[in-house]
Amino acid sequence: MALTHFDAQGAAHMVDVGAKDETLRVARAAGRIVMQPETLALVRAGTARKGDVLGVARIAAIQAAKRTADLIPLAHPIPITRVAAEFADADDPPAVTLTVTVETVGRTGVEMEALTAVSVGLLTIYDMCKAADRGMRIESVRLLEKSGGKSGSFVAG
Repeated sequence: MALTHFDAQGAAHMVDVGAKDETLRVARAAGRIVMQPETLALVRAGTARKGDVLGVARIAAIQAAKRTADLIPLAHPIPITRVAAEFADADDPPAVTLTVTVETVGRTGVEMEALTAVSVGLLTIYDMCKAADRGMRIESVRLLEKSGGKSGSFVAG
């Protein structure tokens, strides 16, 4: 299978999406940050030194989805119609999972926007909690599913 971001000479380029049909495109991505139980207690209680960790991380994830084309060199600027960031926490191991859904009606998908949003949202949690726990681990950032466009649907196995 050929990589779409390289031309016949092997040079990187932005994919031409001008001839593609505009369709509803949806992507959902997730990841988690594993932390000490005491750090998770701070997040749950909303008493971290820098404030409402999940509220700030939600805004960061939304902003990251909107700014993906500024961060990923060959990503297209996309008119996003919806970004939803949902958090879930667990005790074993102590962790916060972030799932982001991004939607657009356009000519290219929003997988990169969803993945970028998850990454930045989790990094924001790290930033806000690092004074309490520098050993936190961000892991399992992945695309869960996508729909729309010529390539059809994908659901992670």
